Amino acid sequence: MVGKTLVLRNADVHDSAFILALRTDAVKSRHMSPTPNDLAAQQDYLRRYAESSESIYFIVESLGGEPLGTVRMYDARGDSFSWGSWIIKDGAPVWTAVESALMVYTYALDHLGFTRAHCLVRKDNVRVWTFHERFGAHRFGEHGDQYEYRIAPEVIRASLRRYGRFLPGPIVVEHDEPALS
Repeated sequence: MVGKTLVLRNADVHDSAFILALRTDAVKSRHMSPTPNDLAAQQDYLRRYAESSESIYFIVESLGGEPLGTVRMYDARGDSFSWGSWIIKDGAPVWTAVESALMVYTYALDHLGFTRAHCLVRKDNVRVWTFHERFGAHRFGEHGDQYEYRIAPEVIRASLRRYGRFLPGPIVVEHDEPALS
């Protein structure tokens, strides 16, 4: 899918080294589930992912094709979805995080039929839970070392308008983009 300055494309086995580098970066991945530094295992994961509809794994790229990060959609529950595995590489344009988040929400609402979102964020991941709260997510629970958030349809739409300067037009979705079930 194409946004204002970014492309979100379906990850495939050819992205294994890039994803592995992000997921094994000690700083970037400190709030994520550990990933072994094993290229073959990452390739196997992406092969299994390609055969599943339980998640959508995107590579975030510049319009020129430079890989800038990853983001994943998963945990479909009725009209709600979750997203995470959101890693943006050092040196990416400052708007990459916001535009990629807006693209995820737009894709979920306008193309996949979801109306709301939910997520778990580690309590020590202050940057991410602060982002979700600024976006309008409501913290409604705690589970061990994680906060649980929900974001209602009207809040998502209001935030898409509020941050619209980062994604002023519609996203263009190509026919081969995956679905989430």
